[in-house]
Amino acid sequence: MLEPSNNNELPPIPGKRYFTIGEVAELCAVKPHVLRYWEQEFPQLKPVKRRGNRRYYQHQDVLMIRQIRTLLYEDGFTIGGARQRLSSQQDGDENGYNRHLVRQLRSELEEVLAILKA
Repeated sequence: MLEPSNNNELPPIPGKRYFTIGEVAELCAVKPHVLRYWEQEFPQLKPVKRRGNRRYYQHQDVLMIRQIRTLLYEDGFTIGGARQRLSSQQDGDENGYNRHLVRQLRSELEEVLAILKA
């Protein structure tokens, strides 16, 4: 298991559609019981449940869990503080996402312009 400060050493997320709780626990360096607890505490975290109440996490769930892990273990947030931070990020997420897209598009257009000028 990785130390909390080693979040950048987490393994890359494979290109699968669904992950079991054991796979997510390994990908995020937390135990399965912690993931089940976080489901209760963070309304944003809702894995798909299928036969026998088995949890299947999607790519965005794994990213959310890694973000929660960072807030709790590295940034020192409490559960309540992390929940509040995530909900405030979701409120401003759309504007931030749009700004990111515009910046990315602009840099790509500048690259195309440089190629055309050459």
